[in-house]
Formats: sequence, C-alpha cells, structure tokens
Amino acid sequence: MNWLQLLSLDTPDVQQNQTRTVFDRDFDRIIFSHPFRKLQDKTQVHPLPEQDFVHTRLTHSLEVSSVGRSLGRLVGSKLIEKYDFLQNKISAHDFGAIVAAASLAHDIGNPPFGHSGESSISDYFKNAENELKSEVTEAEWADLINFEGNAQGFRLLNRPGYQGLKLSSATLAAFTKYPRPSLVEKQDKTRRSQKKFGFYDTERTVFQELGKELGLEVLGTDQYCRHPLAFLVEAADDICYHIIDLEDGCNLGLVTYEQTVQLLANVIGDKFQPEKLEAIHSLKERIGVLRALAINQLIGECVDLFMKHEEKLLTSEFDISLADEIPSKVAMAEIINVSIEKIYRSRDVVETEAAGYRVLNGLLETLVPATLAGFKNNLSAKDKTYFRLLPTETQTEVKQANSAYIALRSVLDYVAGMTDSNALNLYRKIMGISLPGR
Repeated sequence: MNWLQLLSLDTPDVQQNQTRTVFDRDFDRIIFSHPFRKLQDKTQVHPLPEQDFVHTRLTHSLEVSSVGRSLGRLVGSKLIEKYDFLQNKISAHDFGAIVAAASLAHDIGNPPFGHSGESSISDYFKNAENELKSEVTEAEWADLINFEGNAQGFRLLNRPGYQGLKLSSATLAAFTKYPRPSLVEKQDKTRRSQKKFGFYDTERTVFQELGKELGLEVLGTDQYCRHPLAFLVEAADDICYHIIDLEDGCNLGLVTYEQTVQLLANVIGDKFQPEKLEAIHSLKERIGVLRALAINQLIGECVDLFMKHEEKLLTSEFDISLADEIPSKVAMAEIINVSIEKIYRSRDVVETEAAGYRVLNGLLETLVPATLAGFKNNLSAKDKTYFRLLPTETQTEVKQANSAYIALRSVLDYVAGMTDSNALNLYRKIMGISLPGR
C-alpha cells in the first residue's frame, strides 16, 4: 500500500478547494447529519442522572474526534516530513481532518442502550432461528445474528438517497476498523482488524470498490488490511473511553478520588505534580486537569508508536491496537480493570443494560413478523396495525425489497436508529404500559 493511493490524492475532487477540502466537508456533513444528532440521546455507559452530567454517545464522539484530530495532525506532519512526495499534495491539517471525521462518526451506527442493544438484536434472531433462518442466505443470517454497530455505521454512511453522506474514500476507510464481512472462510484472530466485522452483505460491493480504489491489501475473500489511519481512530476511541469513563466514575462516586488520582498519575508519569494539583480548589477540576494531562501523554505515545511501525502498517505486518502496545499499556490495563469492577458493573449500568434487552427484544418481537408479512403482502389485521408503526419510508422500503433480508435490514435500520427515549416510549405504548394522551 502507498500513501498517495490511500489518501486518493490523485482524485481531482480532493484538491478542489484548499480553504475547505473534501476532508473538512466530510466532518461538516457528519456533524450536521440526522444520525449524528441522535447520539445525544443514546447511552454511552451511564444513564443521565439528575445530580451530575455524564457522557452520552454525542459528547463521547465529539471528544474522540478532538483527540483523533490531534493524532492525525501529529502523524501527518511527521509523514510529510518523511516523504517528499506528500509535500504540496496534502497538509497535516488534512490528515487531522480525515481522522477527526472518521472518529466523529465512529459510533453513528450504535443502537439504543449501548452494547446491550447490539446483543439484544443479535439474540432476538438467534432465538428466532426456526422461523427466520430459512428466509435468508447463510451470509445474511450471519449478519442478523451478529448485529454490529460498526457495520451499521458503514451502512448509514453509504445509503444513496437515504442518509448517505457521500464521504471521501479516505475517511470511509479510516472509519472502517474491521474491514471484513460477518461470514469469512477463515478468521485470523491474531489480527486486531479481524476481531469484529465492518460491513454487511448489503455493503459488500461498496467496500470492494473502496478497497480497490485505495489499494488496500487483500487478506482473503472480502477481507482487507486496515487503512493505517483507522489505527488512529481506534486509538482516539480507546484513549477517550478509558480515561473519561474513569472521570465519570469518579464524579458519580463509583471510584474514589484518591484511586482516580493514582490511576491517572500512573499514566502521566514524571509530569504528575501533586503540589500543583492541591492548589486547585475543586476536586472535579483537579480530575479534569489530570484527565487532560493523561490524554496528552497517551496521544504522544500513540503517535510515536505509529511512526515506529509506519512501514509495517503499509505492508499489513502490524495489526495490533496502538493502545495495547504503548509504554502506558500497564497503567491503562489497571484503569480497565477498575472500570470493569466498579463502573461497568455498577447497578445503574446493569439496570440500563437490562432495560435495553427487554425494550429492543420487545420491539423486534412486534415489528419483525409484521415486516416479513408486509414484504410478502400477507398482513393479518394485527400485522397491519404493527406494520403501520413503522415510518412511511420504511414501509415503502419493505414493500419494494427484493428479498426478505433487505426487508429485515430496513426494519433494523429503523430500530437501531432510535434514541433511547424513542425506543422506550414506543415499547411502553406497544405493551400497553402507556397510551397516547394518558
């Protein structure tokens, strides 16, 4: 692989306006998009409490994008200095814009209620195997029983005429951390990029064309090497959710102030100055300062590691999460262990996950049979009522679908696109727990 092709620098569109390049345009299109706006009411880890503010998917995505911009610019400046052929072709700003845009969109395909929402959708289809598996192909069934937010995000970003944002190829590839379909002949679990999958069967051809355009190395049938900048998107996400989830946990009283300080100090290292910290009156501001210092330290370490292995990244020899190999990996592992024990298994988080399972499973139990009946034009009186709960455009897509799988993808687009509140309200109405106007 080579950087000129990976960045599509031979495409005239990239150079059309140097005051606002296509990479800047990518960022703008994402931030103004309807799916991105919905992230303000989607769970990150904690439900929104009355006493304090914690992160939603929206604030998390904005912060990941900010870190991603820094990572991209720092790496970009070093690459331009290293390779003469990049000079006058692209700027460090452009590298930052690509990673910032891809990072901004990294959670855009996540369903309501966080990771429990993904599991709930997958489990619904697994439990309905006897009724539904015969309706689809083996590859399509693999998609349905393994709902994946990354693949759903790629789908949202590439739907012509319906939320398709027409992003640049470089940004789309940087977004795709797992460039493979759900069903593969052989999965190499030693490669980070093979851990999950990044596109559904409906977008298989789209990614094939993307991989060919950018010259992504082929690892197997429809399996590709990661775009190198995808490692920076992943690092930005890892840095933010590890450090900021800890900050949220401290502010909510799940992790003690003293333990939080020590965990962050382990990352900051020699730059940690306790005497300056004590001069700050507010405990929350103290944690905020340490959080900023820790993120800055991790950014520097990830940039250094990226450049150390940059040539291996271009030959697919390096396929490991940057956060797993940086000098602070032991300190990060300690944060992860504490977060699992005290934050991710806290009662409010578990209650939210339990609600996610119940709500999404209930919605699918109602909407999926009605969707298939609508696709087959065989709606009973009950199915007609449930089918009318779907948005008009979804009803039209289902009726015009050329396969049961496409019809099911349409209803999953609707359910996965819901906010937490929207999903909960519809579930209550369907179950008769609440009625309109009462």
